[in-house]
Amino acid sequence: MADAAEKDQGWYYCLKHSTVEQGMVCPARNRLGPYPTEADAARAIERTKERNEEWDNDPRWQ
Repeated sequence: MADAAEKDQGWYYCLKHSTVEQGMVCPARNRLGPYPTEADAARAIERTKERNEEWDNDPRWQ
């Protein structure tokens, strides 16, 4: 469980464990974030896929 100092560090999505974590629980190489809310962190993978698709289809990068 995260202590008070870690809770101030926002929410993260852990790629290794496929979980949302409050504070910097897992190493930086395994996490996305920080996100302002738990819900935002839970959507990290979905949002990353959306952004990648937007960038792949951006005519400025063609």
